[in-house]
This record gives sequence, C-alpha cells and structure tokens, in this order.
Amino acid sequence: MLDWDLLRTSAWPLLQGLVLGTIPLTAMSFAVGLAIAVVVALMRLSPVKLVSGAARVYVSAIRGTPLLVQLFIVFYALPAVGLTIAPWPSAILALSLNVGGYAAEVVRSAILSVPRGQWEAAATVGMGYGTTLRRVVAPQAARLAVPPLSNTLISLLKDTSLVSVVLVTEMFRVAQQIAAPTFQFLTLYGLAAVYYWVVCAVLAALQDRLEVRLNRYVTA
Repeated sequence: MLDWDLLRTSAWPLLQGLVLGTIPLTAMSFAVGLAIAVVVALMRLSPVKLVSGAARVYVSAIRGTPLLVQLFIVFYALPAVGLTIAPWPSAILALSLNVGGYAAEVVRSAILSVPRGQWEAAATVGMGYGTTLRRVVAPQAARLAVPPLSNTLISLLKDTSLVSVVLVTEMFRVAQQIAAPTFQFLTLYGLAAVYYWVVCAVLAALQDRLEVRLNRYVTA
C-alpha cells in the first residue's frame, strides 16, 4: 500500500534532486558529449588511417561496454594510477564519453547523408573544407541528426540514475536515501519514475517542435 504522507513529504526533496542534480548533470554531459561526438565523427571521416582508426576504437570501446562499468573505471579505477577525480566531474566525464561514443555515429551518418554534390558545388565557388562543412553541410546534417540526438538526450537523462554509484546526489540517490530507513522503496522509486517520465515527455514534445521547425523549408 502506498504511503501518501511519505509521498507528500518526499515530493519536494525529489524535485530538488531533479532540478539541482539530474537536469544539470544531463545538460552538461550532453553538451560535452556532443562536442566530443563532432570531433570523433570528423576523425572517423578522416582519410588518415591512424586518425580514423583511433576514432573507430574509441567508438567500439564505448559502445561495447556498459555505462556502469565506465562509471566505475573513471571513479574507482583511475585513482589506482594516480588520477583521482571528484564525484561530479567523474560522473560528467563518464557520461560525456558515453554520449560521445554513441552520438559520433549519429553525426557521422548525418554528414555522410548530405549529397556529395553539395561539397563539389561549394568547392566550385572557392569554399574550403572547413567553410563548406560549417556553412553548407552542417545545417543540412543537423536537421537529420535531431531525432536520434534527441533520443540520446532522453536516454542520458534516464542514465543519470546510475551515477549514484559514484556518490553523486541526484534525484534517484535522494529517493534511495529517503527509502532506506523507511523501506518504502516502491513508493519512492515510483515517484522518481513519474518525475523521469514527465521530463522525458517534455523533451519529446520539444523534439517534435524542433523537427517541425527544421523541416519547415524543406521541399518534398
């Protein structure tokens, strides 16, 4: 049976954990991870085999290992080699590297989906590689990358629940702390699930609006 008094008294602490922990952690990790993804995607497209090979190994390592293991490596294993990182930076680093590994393939695929003729047309008017990428290719690739990147963001929001293992206080850890002495795990975890659901629903709605806006001037 649900403890309604516990729900009422726990709603605000969990909301604080969401606003002060989960959301900032998600935003910072996604921003850093997206920057990593762009760099890694360009490395994957490099004609230099050493560069593209290094990027391929990074993507394979990230996609081939669980996020939980990555968190443990950053927070618990790195101190063994003399590199100790505080909980919050550890969580951001691990989450950003994880996002970078997955989003890099999204960015690479979006860039490759732009017709080769766009590159050739830009070259004929004297644009270099960087200018073409920034002014011609990136705007078109961004429209194609929005849906999968939005899904990555939503997944990241839910994945932040794992950072409690590295002592970061976010919403799920707050739920754990409140539930521990009361043993009302179903009540607290259920409330946390509702909060996650609401935020994910808002992000999905924003994704839909952004897609509509980006597709407004696209001809069939």
